Amino acid sequence: MPHCIIEYSEGLEASTAPADLINAVFQGALSSRLFTEADIKIRALCYKHYQTGSKQQEFVHVTLKILSGRTIEQRCNLSEAILKELQAIELSEVSLTVEVCNMEKSSYAKAVL
Repeated sequence: MPHCIIEYSEGLEASTAPADLINAVFQGALSSRLFTEADIKIRALCYKHYQTGSKQQEFVHVTLKILSGRTIEQRCNLSEAILKELQAIELSEVSLTVEVCNMEKSSYAKAVL
């Protein structure tokens, strides 16, 4: 845990490798000290079709799905750590957003085969 889902606009691929976004999210999650390296799972989705307001502004949105039980302060620190790492990439004219979502422990199921 966590499951980190990076959604980003296709236009960013001209200036930023998806691996850079993945690494930034990984480093931010790790620096939160809430998870071990082996716990962090990241996937990235590129969007060709999107709209931001009345225009097509480049964007990166990260959703972190974590098991319930963390305090609001821990969740805020996690989102800020991810945002800080994304800002370090030095993207320009891009909207950066991070969202932390709780998954209920009681309804979460996992199998590793």
